[in-house]
Amino acid sequence: MRCCRGASRLDRETDVEPRSRTGKAGRARAGCGGLGPYLAVYLLTEQHWDEARIGLVMSIATVAGIVAQTPAGALVDATRAKRLVMVVAAIMVTLASLSLPLFPGFVPVAISQGIAQAAAVVFPPAIAAVSLGIFGHAAFTRRIGRNETFNHAGNAVAAGLAGLSAYWFGPTVVFYLLSAMAIASLVSILAIPERAIDHDLARGLHDADTRSEQPSGLAVLLTCRPLLVFAICVLLFHLSNAAMLPLVGQKLALQDKNMGTSLMSACIVAAQVVMVPFAMLVGARADRWGHKRFFLAALLILPIRGALYTLSDNPFWLVGVQLLDGVGAGIFGAIFPVIVADLMRNTGRFNVAQGAVITAQSIGAALSTTLAGLVVVGAGYSAAFITLGAVAAIGAIVCLVALPETRHGTLPPQGKTAPPTSAIAAE
Repeated sequence: MRCCRGASRLDRETDVEPRSRTGKAGRARAGCGGLGPYLAVYLLTEQHWDEARIGLVMSIATVAGIVAQTPAGALVDATRAKRLVMVVAAIMVTLASLSLPLFPGFVPVAISQGIAQAAAVVFPPAIAAVSLGIFGHAAFTRRIGRNETFNHAGNAVAAGLAGLSAYWFGPTVVFYLLSAMAIASLVSILAIPERAIDHDLARGLHDADTRSEQPSGLAVLLTCRPLLVFAICVLLFHLSNAAMLPLVGQKLALQDKNMGTSLMSACIVAAQVVMVPFAMLVGARADRWGHKRFFLAALLILPIRGALYTLSDNPFWLVGVQLLDGVGAGIFGAIFPVIVADLMRNTGRFNVAQGAVITAQSIGAALSTTLAGLVVVGAGYSAAFITLGAVAAIGAIVCLVALPETRHGTLPPQGKTAPPTSAIAAE
């Protein structure tokens, strides 16, 4: 009976036999995103849109993603057709990319990008859910570290291929390239055996006998105090982090318009490469060193990075400091689903909680560029970097004081259940 419900407990704890399954899901995620920067360049250079129209389309897509995030998590919790959900999302992203050169008007672009963004938000909770459903809590941190390693490596390769392809064939080719990657992700998704996924475990119910257990009410999202604290910290992380790279790009472009785009690409690729070993480090050591410690380290990187940006305008210095983005983002991407899984253990609301916290993350990212722009206009770039760093410092203080260590020492023996997260929330 246990085999019918997915991988055995031994498989989950030792991470042996099912190793290849969610590695494929991690690669799938790497193939289904990252269109935004290329879309802006295409609309500006090929379609001759002005910056205001481009900004409006990007804002529409961002809002669509924010609105869809929590419902997407709830869908992943509720459905037992997680592979089908990812397949449909990948097809929607593919069609949206292919439609851009064919229908470059404002309304079609706004609709296609809104749909694509809403579809793309399915992947993070779905891949995390499949990983948890196959490997269980004991091996989940290691699996997420591997997934994020594939994700960042894929992003770096995709950015490099997109840059080379655009150089030789023009910016339009990027849409076909990303579409091909999205289609390739379908193969990775379908390679995951459906029977390997324990859908109760995938939504955060314990990996013992959960048939008599029911998921907690959605009110757990508001009554679990540690989850609320974590959401605040995540919002502050992205309120600080999201605008830093655009500010660096603006400084680079002001110094040399011809080299600005190339150096910006170098920043992106270099940071993604740096993220790979740090995602691996989280997977290998977070269960020993503590989940909160890694998250706190990701927050503390940002004030350091903001301060270093103010020391020099040299392009190579700015690109070098940007490597710290790889440290912070590499840690954050790997530890984020692990902490949410810790807090939602035995509630059955793991994925909707992911969606809710990512909604807070998206709001912070959306506000970040507005905050940075206002400070730049009023006081200059150095003041903006210091302000963004201060925001992350506040998040670090909140994390240190109010967020408990979420790591569970050991899994309870099979046949016993962990204490409900609602008990943790009430402490």
